[in-house]
Amino acid sequence: MPVAPTRRRFVKAALLATLAPVLARAADTPAAAGGFGPQSTAEEVTRGLDLAGRTAVVTGCNSGIGFEIMRVLALRGAHVIGTARTAEKGREACGRVQGRATPAVLELTDFDSVVACATRIERMDVPVDMLVCNAGIVLGEHQQVDGLEKQFVVNHLGHFLLTHRLLDRVREAPQGRVVVLGSGDHRRAPPGGIQFDSLSGEGWHARGYSHSKLANGLFSLELARRLRGTRATSNCVSPGHVRTNILRNVGNGYGKNARTVHQGAATPCYVAAHPALAGASGGFYRDFEPAEQSEHQTDAAMAARLWAVSEALTRAYLG
Repeated sequence: MPVAPTRRRFVKAALLATLAPVLARAADTPAAAGGFGPQSTAEEVTRGLDLAGRTAVVTGCNSGIGFEIMRVLALRGAHVIGTARTAEKGREACGRVQGRATPAVLELTDFDSVVACATRIERMDVPVDMLVCNAGIVLGEHQQVDGLEKQFVVNHLGHFLLTHRLLDRVREAPQGRVVVLGSGDHRRAPPGGIQFDSLSGEGWHARGYSHSKLANGLFSLELARRLRGTRATSNCVSPGHVRTNILRNVGNGYGKNARTVHQGAATPCYVAAHPALAGASGGFYRDFEPAEQSEHQTDAAMAARLWAVSEALTRAYLG
């Protein structure tokens, strides 16, 4: 039997009313706004952006996602200061970039090196518009630095110190952004979250990478809280499963479904530079929109405690 026009209008109106909240949420997400997804590349998500006059610091610039982030930000006009563990690696990487890229030495296990790197950047006397904490390691065995589990030192503590030393430069920018590369693997951290009573890794080192990624997320969360009331922001980003040199110590990993570095660098570049994220802070992003987190990574008390412990462990170098 034909449906009367008035009934059709009623059904259509009811359906739209039901879908309205869903459609509104979708329209509000960066992914929906830009039409980007897991297959999008860093070049695609930054197309049309003019970053001339802006300065970016990217750690781990000599390979993988870090190199691609540096390459694309420089391609869009930013002056990128790319850090690598040696001067040779930094010069070689920056020499392959179209645009302006300046190498700097940064060995995250050596806090004197972190201070020297930060001091060099500070002496350039420019605001830091984008600080991308990308460098990291994945270990297949238990290693320590001065009694601390090594992945915790490299992936979190070294970046904590670098960010602390450069924070005034980030605040000086018109809209400074700190972007910390985390991982969905933070959900596999040891039971209880950050192992404050045993940071040596004893008994939990097999989950050391996940532990360090949880630390990344908590650091970004607490930094965002401390930046409230300023123009600066802090966000954590998961690049997804990307097969890069970071896996050299644990085998190839991830298999044939891994993303390319061009795709893995997309969300970090988006969060670092896209106008859609202006003012957004305290988030955890994957594929251009807020991603699922564990209860530990959203634990404000744990984040505050990690900050205090990190300060205590680096106190002699904070300046």
